[in-house]
Amino acid sequence: MDKQVAVVVGATTKWQADGRMTKLAHGRTLDDSDLPVGARWGIGGAIAQKFAQEGFFVVLTTRIAANASALSAAIQAQGGECMTVELDLVSEESISAAFATIRREAGEPDVLVYNAGYLEGRDLPPGKELLEHIPVEMFDTAQHISSRGPFLVAKEVLPAMRKRGAGSFLISNNNFSLRGRKRKTGESLYYPRVMMRTLAQVLTEEYSEHGVHVANVVIDGVIDSPGTRALPKAQKQPDIVMNPVKIAEAFYYLHTQDRSAWTHELQLTPFPTNPSY
Repeated sequence: MDKQVAVVVGATTKWQADGRMTKLAHGRTLDDSDLPVGARWGIGGAIAQKFAQEGFFVVLTTRIAANASALSAAIQAQGGECMTVELDLVSEESISAAFATIRREAGEPDVLVYNAGYLEGRDLPPGKELLEHIPVEMFDTAQHISSRGPFLVAKEVLPAMRKRGAGSFLISNNNFSLRGRKRKTGESLYYPRVMMRTLAQVLTEEYSEHGVHVANVVIDGVIDSPGTRALPKAQKQPDIVMNPVKIAEAFYYLHTQDRSAWTHELQLTPFPTNPSY
């Protein structure tokens, strides 16, 4: 393939119009026809569209291919090229099979954006914030997505980037990665996100000298999407909602940075709120 390859792990969002979190929070599928196309699938969708617009062949990975069908159609309507590959981060076999398909049909990735998320914990009722109320299965899912998943994905793509002496491994993270915090009602079990940030720090030390750019991106706020835009707090304070198109521009900026001045952690916070620490 003549084009560079960008892989977006978690290309859609649980907050898309018919996403799991949208249905949990609002009790129904929402109409996203009035939303800009760049915001309909959250950060993953915006990143996929940005790299496609810049001439990359984009690989959309999602647990169920149908989840990315509308995003794929939007990219192609914009003149971009993409393919969808099913990938379940809970399964090492699924990850291995997915990247075998990617290497066979698209080639070795030039940039990998790890944007996986999960809603586990959000459905626990008030009064169940303490660790003693959290099922082990819920913790296991959080670990699969925040720690084991990026570890296994890194093993799939970093060897070729190291041999080539070039490539980007970029992690989409959140403010819960900065330090452990008590889980509140309506929030996911997020403290394993600290391990995702730590992995990025370790990979930076291990792979930078081989020409591989690793960065942890802290998304410190509410990301625009059909489900989040409809939340009461977003309706009351629209300025706290982050534009995923602009977030995607930050990821593209990281990938295109000159190697003499790489950024390894980038925190993005909407202007009306104080940055998390």
